[in-house]
Amino acid sequence: MDPIRNPYAPGAGQRPPELAGRSAQLTAFDVVLERIAHGRPERSIVLTGLRGVGKTVLLNALRSAAVRRGWGTGKLEARPDQGLRRPLSSALHQAVRELGHPDEDSVTHLLGVVRSFAERDAGVGAALRDRWHPGIDAPPVRGRADSGDIEIDLVELFTDLGGLAADQGRGVAVFVDEMQDLPPDDVSALCAACHEISQSGLPIIVVGAGLPHLPAVLSAAKSYSERLFGYQRIDRLDRESADLALRVPAEAEEAAYDDGALAALYAATGGYPYFIQAYGKSVWDLAPRSPITAADVAVAAPEAERELAVGFFGSRLERATPGEREYLHAMADATFEGLESVPTADVAAVLGKKPQSLSPARDSLLKKGLIYSGERGRIAFTVPHFGAFLRSR
Repeated sequence: MDPIRNPYAPGAGQRPPELAGRSAQLTAFDVVLERIAHGRPERSIVLTGLRGVGKTVLLNALRSAAVRRGWGTGKLEARPDQGLRRPLSSALHQAVRELGHPDEDSVTHLLGVVRSFAERDAGVGAALRDRWHPGIDAPPVRGRADSGDIEIDLVELFTDLGGLAADQGRGVAVFVDEMQDLPPDDVSALCAACHEISQSGLPIIVVGAGLPHLPAVLSAAKSYSERLFGYQRIDRLDRESADLALRVPAEAEEAAYDDGALAALYAATGGYPYFIQAYGKSVWDLAPRSPITAADVAVAAPEAERELAVGFFGSRLERATPGEREYLHAMADATFEGLESVPTADVAAVLGKKPQSLSPARDSLLKKGLIYSGERGRIAFTVPHFGAFLRSR
């Protein structure tokens, strides 16, 4: 098979050639956009799932849908060591530019509010060298979105932004990736702002994506967040969708898989989109001809596993300290096949230690995003097949 014509794309956040199994989410989002544009009440959206299920890809696809309808859009990726003001200001700057409002004075005023919101990040009286300049060519509007209280400021900012969008009969969509990494105060402020704009009927929607414990993070910030967002669990693909993700790109290059190859690939990948792309790429490069067979998959599987061991699993394992790696290996040993989570007491039992003594390692792994806690007293890997990878080592 010609490697130059290899259609598969195992990249972080890179859209696969065939976005299979996500039509329900795309269709539902189109309905949300239309309802908001017509003044109908709708909730913001939260996508949750493990690493490698395609949350970022879907987030980008939803953003493209909003752009096609003339909405203003902005995207940011949350980080544990960074507050919301700077990245959100950059995202909203882009959203205002995409709206293309014809009234220059209104646009300048709103950009000035965005700038005030951003510059407040340094605090009152900060030295010039410590102030962040958002690259907005508009004078800051004093007394608007610059109180220093992130909740008050975000509500004011969204209110002004929603008014500008409503003037044109369109809306603004803000996309937040890795949403669980927002600082607690910023999560609380974002929930409050979403609550306010939904009550006001302003055409703004926030679409967040994050790990499976994101709903718990939001609920801890604001109790009403359970009713504030529409939650969608993004999971691995079923057999039919996984086959489409492999077959459609191959057919576009005049190639095919036989039934045995498709069955072998589903068994190897478990239907996880990132694994499908990784195995598809390796199988294509090593298969001698079309149609691709189960024998070709067997030959290529070790190469795909080596690639995943370095780029997908290994890169994450390297972020852990020796003590944290010991904890991860104990998690793998304590996890039974088919179970998504394991009691922390079982991990301690494997190591022969008291659960309390392992709290620092567990908390550090939670902060690094290598594990998550979906319910009290239980933990799970954020990466599918990570336990099997650790046991193989």
